[in-house]
Amino acid sequence: MKLEELGFDDWFQKRWSSSRVHEYSVARLTAVNKDNYIIRNEEAEIPAEVTGKLMYGARSNLDLPAVGDWVCVQYFNENTLAIIHEILPRKSLLKRKVAGKKIELQLIASNIDFAFIMQSVEFDFNLRRLERYLIMANESHIKPVILLSKRDLISAEDLKKEIRAIKSTNPGYEIIAFSNKTDEGLEGIQKLLQRGKTYCLLGSSGVGKTTLINKLIGENKYATAAIREKDGRGRHVSARRQLVILNQGGMIIDTPGMRELGNVGVHTGLSKTFADIVSLAQDCRFKNCMHMDEPGCAVTEAVKKGKMPATRYQNYLKIRRESEFHEMSYLERRRRDKKFGKIVKSIMKDKKKEEME
Repeated sequence: MKLEELGFDDWFQKRWSSSRVHEYSVARLTAVNKDNYIIRNEEAEIPAEVTGKLMYGARSNLDLPAVGDWVCVQYFNENTLAIIHEILPRKSLLKRKVAGKKIELQLIASNIDFAFIMQSVEFDFNLRRLERYLIMANESHIKPVILLSKRDLISAEDLKKEIRAIKSTNPGYEIIAFSNKTDEGLEGIQKLLQRGKTYCLLGSSGVGKTTLINKLIGENKYATAAIREKDGRGRHVSARRQLVILNQGGMIIDTPGMRELGNVGVHTGLSKTFADIVSLAQDCRFKNCMHMDEPGCAVTEAVKKGKMPATRYQNYLKIRRESEFHEMSYLERRRRDKKFGKIVKSIMKDKKKEEME
């Protein structure tokens, strides 16, 4: 398999040519395990480890290898082990805030071209959660495609209502309704797959992400589990992120279901996802209008007149406040870490000077 088929296009070639470790080989990272990584080159998949410099020099999780990364590697033991020396610049980076109260970023995957955002038409359909996924993709400049799974579980009329609900506030996105059970709609997904392009599956547990991958590769290679009947919630079956190479061309990354979608500093993603609010804001009396209780606010006026769904407006405010709060907390923590690092370096420098005297 050529590197071009793995997504190594001209953009990466230019970055590779200017790499500081150009004497090493280039490969793509396909899986992140607890103790090691898996990389893919022209010949095969090979287990890999990172250098101590890369591991301990990382200031945050964003500085460590992620699924989808192109990395500079050195081979050992007759090409049965690889050492990762450097990560090439990323074309896109899919990330979110880690679950819980901790303010830290979690790396999901990198160098993705399209995000397949999946929701089940029966239990999981939720416009507010969909908006959060769209923000995540748009912030990373990844093209979203909305997939509605389990279309065999609802009537054609109810399906049309759900699609209309999405299009009313999110026009311009491609929407494909399909069924893993009957295979209806799968052809539309297959037509989107392009050789050399990378796709990522995003969605809650139980919506059928792993089953879809099994359908696309033509075999039940990855484990799946049934959803709970009482509430339609799925169980986490995909325990890790991995890049799967498809027979018809292209690659797809499966991800564990995410029940918490915290956002940090998503200015671009927020503006693009809520483009209708941004457009209305052009008519606000004040340029710095926060669209809350200011006089002459075109956004709140649209909500009052029923031109803007109140639930969408409230979700916009909620995500904006959340993003700004998390961003300030994250930057403050990074400043403290940097200051602490300087203190440690100063102490070590003084200690070394004392030993030399």
